[in-house]
Amino acid sequence: MKTSRFSFDLPDDLIAQTPSAERDAARLLVLNRNSGEISHSSIRELPRWIEPGTLAVLNDARVRKARLFGTRPGGAITEIVLLEEKEGGRWEAIMGRAGRLKPGAVFDLPGGITATLEAPGPGSSESGTHILRFEPSIGEAWLERHGHVPLPPYIKRPDVPSDAERYQTVYARAIGSAAAPTAGLHFTRALLGELRARGVDLAWVTLHVGLGTFKPIRTENIEDHRIHEEAFSVPAGTKALVDSAVHDGRPLLAVGTTVVRTLESAWGPGGLQAGEGRTSIYITPGYSFRVVNRLFTNFHTPESSLLVLVSAFAGTERILRTYADAVQRRYRFFSYGDAMLIV
Repeated sequence: MKTSRFSFDLPDDLIAQTPSAERDAARLLVLNRNSGEISHSSIRELPRWIEPGTLAVLNDARVRKARLFGTRPGGAITEIVLLEEKEGGRWEAIMGRAGRLKPGAVFDLPGGITATLEAPGPGSSESGTHILRFEPSIGEAWLERHGHVPLPPYIKRPDVPSDAERYQTVYARAIGSAAAPTAGLHFTRALLGELRARGVDLAWVTLHVGLGTFKPIRTENIEDHRIHEEAFSVPAGTKALVDSAVHDGRPLLAVGTTVVRTLESAWGPGGLQAGEGRTSIYITPGYSFRVVNRLFTNFHTPESSLLVLVSAFAGTERILRTYADAVQRRYRFFSYGDAMLIV
């Protein structure tokens, strides 16, 4: 299937540059994937759209301040986004203008830290990642002090102090993501309480969002795209809840595409597999979903694997028509934008 099939026209002014005034103040589009009926609502009304007895699964990954600015001899500045820590003070990263750099290039960072470009990262011909060695080694405390919130490139502004809180879910726990699981940004503790009061069970998984989630499709055909591996974990308590929901035929709502990818990756002959794993699952139209039958998600970028996943869930034509309706009604798009619920 041609990648261009997943393109759509989006005015620049509909790309949200800042979050809504309150987390639950965003708009909500509700799509029935069987009938194609579209309803327009708000995040604060979300509980009324979710059936009692539903199991909602959320991603508790926490975003680290993974964006750095390294200075080269001569004063040139290179943007670095850390993806995953390796052994011996080494990190896999993506870098601005990395094609002009050779192994051995050194970057000065705050606090007397230097980063040396060692080699291309694993699968770099497809991923475009590199390996950097930091001396001395850096940790979360240093990143929290000197790093920046890794806002997506379509947000055309520097990060500000409020992003450290708003580009993080209220239930974020397991630090390690290079981007937020953005569907969860809409939830407040009060909203979670309302869902529980309605009879909705809540469970958590962790998928550390990295290049696999946000790398755009660059191939002519979607089948030729490859997903970069990301780490995930499933608690034993979540396995029990998911297995029960699937066995009983109850609605299972994934809050975000990262939850879809985690649950569908971890499903096996004995139900959901608890523990840690890695996934490069790439869900395209024709995929048979084994676990998820409801989806809460933001509006995604054109020609992205996330838009392809949502199209696999609800139908390509239906999703593209729904997106066209959202554009016409001036919904806000992408990470800090509005949301849709697919039932």
